[in-house]
Amino acid sequence: MTTALVVIDVQNGMFESDPPPYRGDVVLSRIAGLLDRARAAGTPVFHVQHDGGPGDPLAKGTPGFDHHPMVAPRGGEPVIEKRRVNAFQDTDFHARLQQAGIDRLIIAGLQTEYCVDTACRVAVGLGYKVALVADAHSTFDSTELPAERIVAHHNNTLGGGFVELVTSDKVAFQAAR
Repeated sequence: MTTALVVIDVQNGMFESDPPPYRGDVVLSRIAGLLDRARAAGTPVFHVQHDGGPGDPLAKGTPGFDHHPMVAPRGGEPVIEKRRVNAFQDTDFHARLQQAGIDRLIIAGLQTEYCVDTACRVAVGLGYKVALVADAHSTFDSTELPAERIVAHHNNTLGGGFVELVTSDKVAFQAAR
């Protein structure tokens, strides 16, 4: 099995909001640690970057579109630019993963109930084994639920037999084959 780390939408615009994402600094630190470990092990890393369009905090060409500096891509790491909640829709993400021989994804990033959830579900539907890093994704409070409950709900729902749920300290990386 060949694994890749997928970092979803960890962009400056997400951290310019008031309030910032739930436990944003902790999640950033955990994702940075995952990136360090993946790179050291030779595990492929893919970055997903959302373009929200004109006027959006994540609009391409604005500072908010840029990757957060703590988790920015390094030379040679693919960046998948997307315009929709689904990183696979209207992108070459699936083709790039297949070309690299990837069959297992470790997913972390933002926002839990949108792009992270969708990436998990679509990837499983495409035949990938998926591990969601339970303590390395986040979101914002909604009008109905605080972010803490949204994250817990998605961990419970997705981890209930749909994806493998792991904590950042338990993620094991290996070099691509």
